[in-house]
Amino acid sequence: MHIKTVLFASAAALAAVSGAHAADAIVAAEPEPVEYVRVCDAYGSGYFYIPGTETCLAIGGYLRSEVRFGDAANNDEDWSFFNRAQVTFSSKSDTEYGTLTGVITYRIEYQGGESDPTLDEGYIELAGFRFGKQYSWWDDDATGETDILASNETTMNSIRYQYESGDFAAGISLDEIGTNYIHSEPGSFGGNDLGIASQVSGKFGAVTGYLLAGYDTDENNVAIRAIVYADLGPGTLGLYGVWTSGINYYYEASEWTVGAQYEYKLTDKWAVTPGFQYFGNVIADADDDGVADGGGYSNRDAWAAGVTVDYKVVEDLKAKLSLQYRDEDDGDDGIFGFMRLQRDF
Repeated sequence: MHIKTVLFASAAALAAVSGAHAADAIVAAEPEPVEYVRVCDAYGSGYFYIPGTETCLAIGGYLRSEVRFGDAANNDEDWSFFNRAQVTFSSKSDTEYGTLTGVITYRIEYQGGESDPTLDEGYIELAGFRFGKQYSWWDDDATGETDILASNETTMNSIRYQYESGDFAAGISLDEIGTNYIHSEPGSFGGNDLGIASQVSGKFGAVTGYLLAGYDTDENNVAIRAIVYADLGPGTLGLYGVWTSGINYYYEASEWTVGAQYEYKLTDKWAVTPGFQYFGNVIADADDDGVADGGGYSNRDAWAAGVTVDYKVVEDLKAKLSLQYRDEDDGDDGIFGFMRLQRDF
């Protein structure tokens, strides 16, 4: 009887405790509805809405691996590997002043056992104005690999305005140009030098033209560049030229230059682009000391010729072969180039 009494008492206690807990049971809150990523097609493919906002974001970039040889190799090597990983975040949203754009491009390069991470671009754009680190119009050179149509770094801190209407565009920029380049006078290395660039471009039927000028306020010299493309037969003919009034940041390879290329599209996958460029009065820097010997340009000329082969392996995977030759009066001549594989995303 004693054991039965204990068992009944224990059961009663458990029932009482269970009843108390049942009365105070905690009910889990209903989960918040999940906001799935929505596609944003207002600014082209690849954009999606950032959850909880009306801002659209696109993520893109590429992976590049290539083998360089000749003068294109690293330092004094005959050949070298070169690798690059790049990712771009582009945001867009509508405002009463037009589309507000923000771009961040991060790049890492690896060559010769050394890694070089950098902010490639970082700018804000609104109503045609762009502020921040960005590519200059001088970066928009010919489509082949034979040409040399710009000097020094073509990314810089700039404030620019560009007007666009259909196939016509015109703009002006104020650039914080670098100081590590060949100056015309010893000791002229300074800081925060100002450059002014302006461009006009347009398409007229089968012809597209670009006219660009850059003024280096430190050197007080100007460079003027023109590029024209024309659809001709199975490909596109490109003609280009640059003239300078003297040493300047935007172009200093020679006092003037002219060149041509023809991009021949064999198939949807294959394209071959032969090119030729002539340089009049190449820069004089025999000592490689950052100062142009003899007050600027020499009386020596040079020429370059080469071919670029592009192949689309599959969607978003491209291969490129560049083979170039350069000959300079009283100077070195040689063959150089690279073989590249690039995966876009």
